[in-house]
Amino acid sequence: MTESAGLRAGYFAAAAAVRPTLNALMAKEWQGTENLPEGGFILCANHVSNLDPLAVGHLVYSQGHLPYFLAKAELFQLPVVGGLLTRMRQIPVDRARGGNESLLAANQVLADGGAIIIYPEATLTLDPDLWPMKAKTGAARLALKTGVPVIPLAQWGIHEVMPRQAKAPRLWPRRTASARIGTPVPLEDLRASALTRDVLDAASERIMSAITGELEALRGEPAPEGRWNPRTARRELISGRQDPGGSGTERGAL
Repeated sequence: MTESAGLRAGYFAAAAAVRPTLNALMAKEWQGTENLPEGGFILCANHVSNLDPLAVGHLVYSQGHLPYFLAKAELFQLPVVGGLLTRMRQIPVDRARGGNESLLAANQVLADGGAIIIYPEATLTLDPDLWPMKAKTGAARLALKTGVPVIPLAQWGIHEVMPRQAKAPRLWPRRTASARIGTPVPLEDLRASALTRDVLDAASERIMSAITGELEALRGEPAPEGRWNPRTARRELISGRQDPGGSGTERGAL
């Protein structure tokens, strides 16, 4: 993607402030960076800490890509933060209006070969054991419309630096934030299908299953069966539903 010199300068200045701060707060361990494509792609990650965007942005920027986040519109109204997000061309998601404008903006970034970062859960996970929960369908919709690769990323350990309810990072003992990037999520068989709810749900679950698989490797333990549904506040299993792509019932789909 060809960005203006001013935009690149802004990212460079932000990185000059963020990277030393993150390096002081935590050690880092990155796996699978070779799986990031050269051209446009969607990076879908689990969400366990309010520090996640800085850590993921650091990773993506360090691999030579400018990270463009889909972030809730309320953040763009905050003093200082909102101005920075706007100047760095991050993409606001207005959930009250359905998010269509944000998907159009993201589509343009991808068409220009850029990197879009999405947290498909749309919020910090509410799963009691911090496993990925049921996803919204925005990432799947964008992926199926554009045809660009969807890359799963799992992170673990950063929640110990900045837990969900913490007001400030924990500085001691020093912790390690790990990230693991997987290979593209197989969505080819769904791309020619109409974007029905079943198709979007199937694609979303494939994305979350891929993220969960990478997280299992990071945590060294299997995920529980099913997936946490924030609407019902419980983990739910799929029962008898067929994947519209023809691959059968997906583990843990809702």
